Amino acid sequence: MSLVIGEISYTNILPLYYDLDREYLESQGCKIKPQVPSELNREMSAGRVDVGGISSFAYAENKNHFTLFPNLSVSALGKVGSIFLFSKVPIHQLSAKKVALTSTSATSTHLLKIILERFYEQSPRYTTMKPNIHKMLSDHDACLLIGDEAIVASFNKREELYQYDLGELWYKHTGMPMTFAVLAIRNEAIDHNSHLAGTLYRSFLESKKRSEMSHYQPMIKDILKTYGGDKSFWEDYFNNLIYDFSNREQRGLMLYYQLAYDLGYLSEPVESIHVWKAVGS
Repeated sequence: MSLVIGEISYTNILPLYYDLDREYLESQGCKIKPQVPSELNREMSAGRVDVGGISSFAYAENKNHFTLFPNLSVSALGKVGSIFLFSKVPIHQLSAKKVALTSTSATSTHLLKIILERFYEQSPRYTTMKPNIHKMLSDHDACLLIGDEAIVASFNKREELYQYDLGELWYKHTGMPMTFAVLAIRNEAIDHNSHLAGTLYRSFLESKKRSEMSHYQPMIKDILKTYGGDKSFWEDYFNNLIYDFSNREQRGLMLYYQLAYDLGYLSEPVESIHVWKAVGS
């Protein structure tokens, strides 16, 4: 049985994929399939993709069908640098205002709702749109962008716009890290091919290790060709991100799930996070 691996092109998750030995993995029966976050969430839910870096919210919606790889996530303790609310008014003045949400992420859109509704007691009107800051702000008061679209928009932000980093806002109000993506595998894939799943897990760990040991320099060199910006920006960006999934990150994620459930954005509470203990031992 082969494993289909969903690969997100966003830079924030790139250290987990950048140094994968793709030729070896493919020779072992893995197939790597490019995806965008919302597409990967759907494909894994439908069983057409076995493994991927999915949004944390998608895990909560599929918690009985997915298991998480240990030691792997995309998290931040404070600024994340690629998830921004751009607003024409201060954040505490968004009640009854129109807020455009990116269609590419579930975790960040619900994180914004938690921040606005629980921490700032704001009740805006939400619309989901394709990520384009100019179209979003043409008839909305604020917009949420994530990933590379958010980074590029921050490079070119109009001076009069307010810009808020959601990771920073979450940390300010909770003192906890926020986990935006997790490495998930469908339970059936573990049941049917645990050996290959373990091989893949160790490959993700090795890619993370290589990226950290090189201080992300080869990867940043490639990123500069595609997205531009300053080398120092990208160095700070990756150094601010957390690619582990320790008890601290898990506690922060459980708080996020609790608040999402309390506000009615999850139909069921998340009682625990199912991490594949055997593969990490």
